Amino acid sequence: MADTVRASHILLMYKGSMRSTATRSKDEALEQIAALKSELDGGADFADLARTHSDCPSGREGGDLGTFGPGTMVKAFEDAAFGLDVDAVSEVVETDFGYHLIRRTA
Repeated sequence: MADTVRASHILLMYKGSMRSTATRSKDEALEQIAALKSELDGGADFADLARTHSDCPSGREGGDLGTFGPGTMVKAFEDAAFGLDVDAVSEVVETDFGYHLIRRTA
């Protein structure tokens, strides 16, 4: 396992998720993140989708979270990020913050 990874993400929060101000339901968020995954699978640009759709402030930077090591992110997010090959995009990952698509960049 790598000591660190660099990753970007798209986060869709929903009403009731941690730190959320979103008004969409959990089901709506899941439907929307699944649609974004389909767009990515069809060749859409990850950074463009992050800028347009992500509820995380990192969206302004194309979703870039920088480099991080073990213990920095919540477990489900960390497991997904460290389990990806460079340039690969995860399936939908759920955390207390909402639904994520994660792209490992280094």
